[in-house]
Amino acid sequence: MVPSSAQKVFYLLIYFCVVSAEAGEKSSEMEWCFSQVKGAIDDEVAEADLISAVEFNYTGELLATGDKGGRIVIFQQNPENKSQPQCRAEYNVYSTFQSHEPEFDYLKSLEIEEKINKIRWLPKKNAAHFLLSTNDKTIKLWKISERNKRPEGYNLRNGPYKDFTSIASLQVPVFKPMDLMVEASPRRVFANAHKYHINSISVNSDNETYLSADDLRINLWHLEITGQSFNIVDIKPANMEDLTEVITAAEFHPNQCHTLVYGSSKGIIRLCDMRAAALCDKHAKIFEEPEDRNSRSFFSEIISSISDVKFSHSGRYMMTRDYLSVKIWDINMGTRPIETFQVNEYLRSNLCSLYDNDCIFDKFECCWSGNDRVVMTGSYNNFFRMFDRGFRRDVTLEASRENCKPQSVLKPCKVSIGFEISIDSVDCNKKILHTAWHPLDNIIAVATTNNLFIFQDKLK
Repeated sequence: MVPSSAQKVFYLLIYFCVVSAEAGEKSSEMEWCFSQVKGAIDDEVAEADLISAVEFNYTGELLATGDKGGRIVIFQQNPENKSQPQCRAEYNVYSTFQSHEPEFDYLKSLEIEEKINKIRWLPKKNAAHFLLSTNDKTIKLWKISERNKRPEGYNLRNGPYKDFTSIASLQVPVFKPMDLMVEASPRRVFANAHKYHINSISVNSDNETYLSADDLRINLWHLEITGQSFNIVDIKPANMEDLTEVITAAEFHPNQCHTLVYGSSKGIIRLCDMRAAALCDKHAKIFEEPEDRNSRSFFSEIISSISDVKFSHSGRYMMTRDYLSVKIWDINMGTRPIETFQVNEYLRSNLCSLYDNDCIFDKFECCWSGNDRVVMTGSYNNFFRMFDRGFRRDVTLEASRENCKPQSVLKPCKVSIGFEISIDSVDCNKKILHTAWHPLDNIIAVATTNNLFIFQDKLK
């Protein structure tokens, strides 16, 4: 039977739709190129040099890292290369300073490490930059400012001084050019508000307050007030023997200043609304995936613990990371995640060995791309994984110094799921716990031990 003209048009439209879809799928494949690696090449890495936090600022111009030695290193995007697409991911050292020092709690006979747990940037309001950094007990607000002029003349703070009786005319100090100097100065110290280790800080969308969370409590701070904070979540039971879960991560909503979420060691996420009550013990909504009783084991609660929770930039979705997977939640639906991406599923048969070497307690972070379409998280063997939510595709890449040729394209690594592997083939010492994605561009930063790798997408 010969098709009619209308049928020919119909088939032609279908053909073009299929071709367009295939072309869209091919164009959706994002290739990543090596840009830079920061850090010394050492066979034996000092414990103090291990990177413990990575964070871009709101514009992506600055990238901060914190380490276990309490130091913060800030990198600045090379202004000269911003107009060169192939070199836009080049960052230079901007400032380095000691944020925290080791302390000792004499009341509890407890050493407090200087390790930087979290770094959070504040939106820029003037010429200076501000960031919050925290170790286990103390949060500090830092001001990062530039100075390229210095005053010269008489009667300055550091001299020289001139006898006023010998002055015959008005002499005013003048500013003269000098080499650019970047100063990091502590503006405020927020201390003595947490009895347990701080695991999260998050700046509110009102840019005036922020939260800090430890194992049992979440406090609300005002950036201008260091002497007091408001306890907004408290899950400490009257009898500590009745304690069944702890808070593992917390974050404010990106544009609703009254909304926050926190995850727990039971794999439960609770959304709180501060408009309902000053103390958010009663959550507004709970997000929990039904448990599969057939697969329950001794390790079920450990691997379901939430290690990170992040709102999407739009605020519509949440991403949570547990030991084996990344889950995407719609904040309007708490019964189950709308998407689940397996990250370390191939390790399920080796949970006993991972428990013995304590790797099962590793806290992997996760991050969103600037358009909320792709999510990224780390794994072992210096692998990091990306999941494209729109096309349901994933890729596994490796951060390695062996592939450090400028502009070299990263080759995807094959990680098969569904078969048992030996734990000896997994290098648990090489792991990517901390990742960050540029808020406006396809530039990513991943931390491996003491090295920071920066990649950018390949322009087509």
